[in-house]
Formats: sequence, C-alpha cells, structure tokens
Amino acid sequence: MQQANQGSIALDGTGLRIGIVQARFNEDITGALAAACRAELAALGVAESDIDLLQVPGALEVPIALQALAERGGYHALVALGCIIRGETYHFELVANESGASVSRVALDYRLPIANAILTTENLEQAVARQTDKGRDAARVAVEMARLLGNLS
Repeated sequence: MQQANQGSIALDGTGLRIGIVQARFNEDITGALAAACRAELAALGVAESDIDLLQVPGALEVPIALQALAERGGYHALVALGCIIRGETYHFELVANESGASVSRVALDYRLPIANAILTTENLEQAVARQTDKGRDAARVAVEMARLLGNLS
C-alpha cells in the first residue's frame, strides 16, 4: 500500500470500494481519464477487484448510472468521468449544467461522495491538457471524501 499526500492529508484507499462511470463520448479523452483514475486509485491502495467501471454513451447518462450504483450499495465513493467540449450551439451549456447538477444531486440524495471529473472545455486541446491530472485528482477526491464521510458516520 502506498500513501499519496494531498497537501497535508495522507490518502489511504486500502479496503475502499470505488465505482467509476465513464462516458464514451470523446472516448480518447475519457479513456485517458479512466486510466489515470484507476492508476491513482491503485497507487493509493485500492485493490483492482474493488473498482467497478461502467461505461455509458455520454455525460447526460452518467448520473443515472451513478444513481444505479448508489442504489446497489456497497461503494465508499463514486467517480464521474466525461468530456464536454464547447461547440457552436447552446447544447454545451445544457449538457454541462444538467450533468453537473445531476451528479451533485445523486451525491446529496445518497450521501455518497462522487468525484466529478466531467471535463468542460472550450476545445480538444484543453481537454487533452487536463485528462491525466483530472483523472488522478478524481481518484484522490474519491478516497479523501470516502475517508472523511466514513469518519463522520
């Protein structure tokens, strides 16, 4: 088991069960997010057998899959992965706003930490620049919040 340090907080994922929901839309980006997230979870001590990955078509479908995992139970935290790149229409705002609000609603409704790494970028270059760091960040957030809520229960 390795421990990573987020500021002054030692993160230990040993014994945690984590569910990940990955949108396939912009799959090159979301695949890199998922790979970075899984690698960081492993570095934090989360066993591969304690990580479940579901794939859904796009960012709007992520919250319903998160809700299904929350209802199934047994997870200490969940991770939302997706990539929304601004286009020429208002669709970007709708997808970004609705997916973000719905992820938060699932977390609050089920009192289950969800690390939201659904990227919202202006272009592909911004998404590529963020894919690895944000995937790792999501893993750290999931572990930290799982431990925090576990200590408050």
